[in-house]
Amino acid sequence: MKAAPFDYVRAESVEHALGILARHGADAKPIAGGQSLVPMMAMRLARPAVLIDINRLTKLKQVEIGGESVVMGAATRQRDVEDDHALHAALPLVRDALQWVGHVQTRNRGTVGGSLVHADPSAELPLAATILGAKLRLCSEADGDREVDAAEFFLGPMFTAVGETECLVEIEWPIWRGPGVFTAFDETAMRHGDFAMAAAACQLQFDPDGNCIRAALGLGGVDSMPVAFPTLAAQLIGRRIDERLARDIAHAAVEQTAPGSDLHANSDYRRHLGIVMMTRVLKRAASRANHT
Repeated sequence: MKAAPFDYVRAESVEHALGILARHGADAKPIAGGQSLVPMMAMRLARPAVLIDINRLTKLKQVEIGGESVVMGAATRQRDVEDDHALHAALPLVRDALQWVGHVQTRNRGTVGGSLVHADPSAELPLAATILGAKLRLCSEADGDREVDAAEFFLGPMFTAVGETECLVEIEWPIWRGPGVFTAFDETAMRHGDFAMAAAACQLQFDPDGNCIRAALGLGGVDSMPVAFPTLAAQLIGRRIDERLARDIAHAAVEQTAPGSDLHANSDYRRHLGIVMMTRVLKRAASRANHT
């Protein structure tokens, strides 16, 4: 199939892009990498009347590593993040998540912000953002800037808090400072690079004795949006993570989700995958801590 007819405008600045959004509202869509939007247009699942090309706006590709956070432009290429060793150290969970995103070719073009705005419930970067508590800065011509926590940004399958005249311009990722930070990410798909049937990830920090002192964990693909479990994460504090504890936390996490069924997996199988993979990532992160 081919996309429905549309007009194309190359934005000369962020302000120019916001002005076009203000005039056209829901009929306009920003595009940078196009790895999610273009296939949807080709299948006529999305029919924007106007495409606003923000790909050349260097302001949306700037990355700044600060003391407490990384501020990343929404049009930052996924591959650029993947290849940046300083970002690896600052955002290890984002590094792990990117290894599961599509293929090298899609990461070469795909952007961090594009994946977040697309909001596929099984996508890796939305899961990482939810687990880490990233903050997303939205901007519109009429109302200026506003900041939305990742927990409030994803509202449902491919549905976010971005307003009709707003554009995601920046993501702020918190940095976990200090030694003993370890991460793990895992997912199950029909083939590597396909949409995940379920995914699990965690970021943990340990003291020299192997006790957990900070924790964040979550699941993707098992609900209408990525889900983090701060209450369960708090139960890990002060404890050594073994097989039994990991499995208990995994069972409790999956009980808080509502998986759907489709041609790839039914809800019961997704629950099973969620338990297996959450157990696996918790054990893997703890094992990495114990072998350093």
